[in-house]
Amino acid sequence: MKARNVVIVDGVRSAFTKGGRGLLEATRMDEAGAKLVNMLFERNPKMKKNMIEEFGIANARGDVELASLSAVSRLAGIPIEVPGFYADRHCASSMEVALRIAMAISLGQYDCGIAFGAERMTRVMGAGGSTPPEPTRVTGYNMKIWDHTPEQRNMPPDYGDYFKTPIPDYLMDVQEPNAMVQTAQNVAEMYNQTREELDTFAMKSQQRLAAAYDEGMYKDEVMPLEVEQPIFDDNGVWLQEETGPMLTLDKDESVRGNTTLEGLGKLGPVGGIKSYGGKELIITAGNSCPTNCGISVLLMMSEEKALKLGLDPLARFKSWGNAGVKQCLMGIGPVPSTVKALKMAGLEAEQIDRVEFNEAFACQVIATLNEVAIPKENVNVNGGSIGIGHPIGATGARLLMTVAKELKRSGKKYGLATQCIGGGQGASTILESLDS
Repeated sequence: MKARNVVIVDGVRSAFTKGGRGLLEATRMDEAGAKLVNMLFERNPKMKKNMIEEFGIANARGDVELASLSAVSRLAGIPIEVPGFYADRHCASSMEVALRIAMAISLGQYDCGIAFGAERMTRVMGAGGSTPPEPTRVTGYNMKIWDHTPEQRNMPPDYGDYFKTPIPDYLMDVQEPNAMVQTAQNVAEMYNQTREELDTFAMKSQQRLAAAYDEGMYKDEVMPLEVEQPIFDDNGVWLQEETGPMLTLDKDESVRGNTTLEGLGKLGPVGGIKSYGGKELIITAGNSCPTNCGISVLLMMSEEKALKLGLDPLARFKSWGNAGVKQCLMGIGPVPSTVKALKMAGLEAEQIDRVEFNEAFACQVIATLNEVAIPKENVNVNGGSIGIGHPIGATGARLLMTVAKELKRSGKKYGLATQCIGGGQGASTILESLDS
């Protein structure tokens, strides 16, 4: 059986708000998500809800309001008979959902599916979601996983197939779990990066994002939502018993077009990180992504079906790749995953015209571009996650829709969506324009 081409027909998202303190705090994510799903159908009237054959959900942290597998699809009026599933690949969860749907469509299992990703984050990375029961001696975190064998500790035999830069011995000796910000410090040390280098990257990202908003680049992606303004107490805690006025949410809350090197330079390092190599601590809130709440939705279909319906797809899936790296160097996961995706596509890095790279940390984007020869001027041309934000369950789908829409707008041929993944992984997907 010949594999079928799969396309992204359209995609929409909410503005991404500040975790635990933004405009989505008093809004149900399932209801807001259903509104966005319905906007997809309003934008594509040739599509009918009974054409949907799968509804995939990404929500990495187990938010209670999204615990029911059919909640969003039922609220959106999708037929009850449409099956659904969850997928969890941490930061790449909604990319994983999209790829699972793409694989099913490619194999002829069905013609059309929706990839949905949402996350309600708090002010602290990794906090929030449902409260788990107190662990027992058999259900708690198992520290034995950090008793590395020599094979786990050392660089793998194929390391040189992906990387030019060796891992310092002191980082291979790390035998403890590292928080995401700690892995960023480790990456910065491995590549001998400077604070000014990271801050310059962050400043330019914010400036490009602000300029893109001013030029209306995100009007076709960020859908306006009427939301209740949350009321917070003096400690920033949402007061559930108080009802605020309704407001229109139509712009990512972490956009800071007035960012300067001077301002970024005044920020101290993120608390709780250390240097295993005795070097300067250079990871700050300014050169990292924030924690966020947000929702992303993709409409996907077989290319044959889309063209038969007279739709104008954004892009087709060309290839993808997933890869693992050492947990303490999580940020360089996009290096091997991108190399794998390029190999699968039969492309060279220089052929990639547009990249949407999730800026979890400035250091890991810089490091990846040091290893993979993608033209830097093609990366995050309209800003990135340092200003957009990173609600982990929604980001993967956001990356795919952003690069697909940019391919359509620019008339370019190949686009790459890539991101690092908590736990030490990378995920990369290459899209191809139907127009070029």
